[in-house]
Amino acid sequence: MRRREIVNIIKGIQTSDGAGVSLTRIIGSPELNMLDPFLLLDEFGSDDPNDYMAGFPPHPHRGFETITYMLN
Repeated sequence: MRRREIVNIIKGIQTSDGAGVSLTRIIGSPELNMLDPFLLLDEFGSDDPNDYMAGFPPHPHRGFETITYMLN
């Protein structure tokens, strides 16, 4: 197996999206165009349901593939 080095550590930005869902956006800014084709990487990590219960109203995702990665 080939050994790889870490070349960049990306810090997330606290923001909100959708109907006010609190999240940390890791990928999703023009400065990270080297990560193409990834559009967004958001972390939801709250124990407070009010931070995410509003959800995301219907919106188009033409040609996007959504992946949900859950950690226990």
